Amino acid sequence: MPGQPAEAASFDAGYGNDTVLQPSLCPAVSTLMKRAFVACAILAISSPALAQDEDDFRVRVGLGGQIKPEFIGSDETRILPLFDFDFARGTNPFPFEAPDDSFGIRLFSKGGFAAGPAANIQSKRKESDVGADVGKVSTTFEVGGFAEYQAGKSIRVRADLRKGLGGHDGLVGSFGADYFWRDADRYVFSIGPRVLFSDAGFQRAYFGVDNAAALASGLPAYRPDGGIYAFAAASGLTYQFNPRFGMFGYARYERLVGDAADSPIIRELGSRNQLSGGLGLSYTFTVKR
Repeated sequence: MPGQPAEAASFDAGYGNDTVLQPSLCPAVSTLMKRAFVACAILAISSPALAQDEDDFRVRVGLGGQIKPEFIGSDETRILPLFDFDFARGTNPFPFEAPDDSFGIRLFSKGGFAAGPAANIQSKRKESDVGADVGKVSTTFEVGGFAEYQAGKSIRVRADLRKGLGGHDGLVGSFGADYFWRDADRYVFSIGPRVLFSDAGFQRAYFGVDNAAALASGLPAYRPDGGIYAFAAASGLTYQFNPRFGMFGYARYERLVGDAADSPIIRELGSRNQLSGGLGLSYTFTVKR
């Protein structure tokens, strides 16, 4: 966490929006994360008590459920699994992370600044999900980077930018700020705004209607440009019942704006308002070194 000693680190299997290697996004990722969770549980059974020295690692794994829109701009929701995975060194608190952070690895951390690679997976959108022949969007692997800065003990700003591979093929990113309250690892509560932006490739994949799709669906042809496509607000909570067991959860509201909100897919078949939320239980254990 920015502001923590440099040896503190975090891997996020996030539980927000288009963030963060969400296991719900494709069966392969879901299977991988389930196996990782089982492996961590096995390690936990055999791990010693939580007393540790500065060379030990504390690992926190979480599993729960969440409700999310079926696709970007959908007016329908679905229930999906929810994962969380964090680690910290020695007695350092777990680094702060917002519920909708993309998956990131802090390769550089100094003072309040941290940066590194970022990744996400966007689930595919089928025509049957939309309810019209507007074309499908394949599962997209997004890779890029993030940078964040923690100002003082309670404010963090973060930006990331990712390139889509194999699906929308566009550039997509976000900029946000979080105010958070924490008592070490006993509880962490955060809330903050977001600005979501993308290039034309991303927006045309999810919100555009080309001539062929217009003929097939009866919707008017529509060709959006890049720019800000949504504003959002996200809130997250982690709470430890005791040193081993805890809970985590989040709530998120997103409002599509601009060319995205004007899309006939959204106006006639979807919704500008996107709500999601989830809740899960966590388990913390120590890996001795």
